[in-house]
Amino acid sequence: MLGISVTEEEHHSMIGTTDMVMWTRLKKSFGLSQPTNELVKLKQSFYIDYLKSRTNLKPVPYISEMISALQQNGFLLALASSSPHTQIDFILNEFELSNFFSVIVSGDDVRNGKPDPEIFLKASELTGISPEHCFVIEDSMNGVLAAKSANMRCIAYRNPNLGNQNLEHADIEIDSFKDLTINLIKNVSGDI
Repeated sequence: MLGISVTEEEHHSMIGTTDMVMWTRLKKSFGLSQPTNELVKLKQSFYIDYLKSRTNLKPVPYISEMISALQQNGFLLALASSSPHTQIDFILNEFELSNFFSVIVSGDDVRNGKPDPEIFLKASELTGISPEHCFVIEDSMNGVLAAKSANMRCIAYRNPNLGNQNLEHADIEIDSFKDLTINLIKNVSGDI
C-alpha cells in the first residue's frame, strides 16, 4: 500500500509505542510524503477493518479468567495501552471485558509513547493509586521499560505473537496467564 518494507527487527522495536511515535519513525526512515497524522489514521482504519473481518478472534488464553479473578480479589484495574481508543474499545467490547476496567488510558491520551512512563503515570493518577503501589502486566520491551521507569512492579508475559521481546527488566516473566495466580501477583507486588 505504501511501498515500504519493515524488517521484523524494526517492527519488534516499535511494539508498545503509540501509532504517532511509530509513524513518525517510519515517515523519517522511508521519506514518506504523507502527514504523520494521515498515516496514523490510515493504519487505524485498516486495522479496525481487519479486526472486523476476522470471525475467529479470541482473547489470549486465560486472560479473561485472570482479569475476572483480579477484580474479584479487590484489585482496581486500569488499562494503559499504546493502542488508539477505537482499537481498545473494539477489543474490550468484542471480548466483553469493558466493565472490568475503572480507568482506560490510550496512546491517544499521551504525548510520549512507551518506553516513556507517561501512560502508566497517567493511569496511576486517574486511579488515585501512587506508582509504587501499582503493578503492570506487559508483553513488550518498551512496556516493561515504561513500567519500571514509572517505579511500578512489572510482570512480563512472553507473548508468542510479538517475537522475542527482551523482558529482562521485569520483576517476573510468565509464559501463560494460567501461571498468573493471585498469590504470585501478591508476591511480586509486595505491599500493594
